[in-house]
Amino acid sequence: MDDIKDGEEITPIGDLAIALGLTTRTIRYWEEVGIIESVQRNDGATRGFTPYYVRRIKFIIKLKELGLTIKEMQDLYVAYGEAKQTERMVPRLVEILDEHIEKIDEKMAKLASLRKDIVSYRQKISTKFGAGRDGDGNKSDS
Repeated sequence: MDDIKDGEEITPIGDLAIALGLTTRTIRYWEEVGIIESVQRNDGATRGFTPYYVRRIKFIIKLKELGLTIKEMQDLYVAYGEAKQTERMVPRLVEILDEHIEKIDEKMAKLASLRKDIVSYRQKISTKFGAGRDGDGNKSDS
């Protein structure tokens, strides 16, 4: 848990979840696996998040959209370290993103090959069975 600085606004977990389109369960899970932290409110009520952790959660959402796994996010958090130095995290993030780009390129190549096979197969069966037939093998009126 992070310390609250004087005058720092704390966003309750429920409000944050609504604002970011998440569930409180998701935020708690991310906290459990160690990719975010929360602070205890002064009145001892529910946990909340400082502006720093709100920005961090927005960053995690972006990483998730880019396809990073929880494990990769944990690795980034370790690289970021206690010193909270972005410069320590960036090389690892670039490495992870390069790995994802490579995986996407491989998938795209496989999909392009599959598309080519399907188009070829469709052409063969259209030629063999006639392009103007319906699903039951009857000639269509058009």
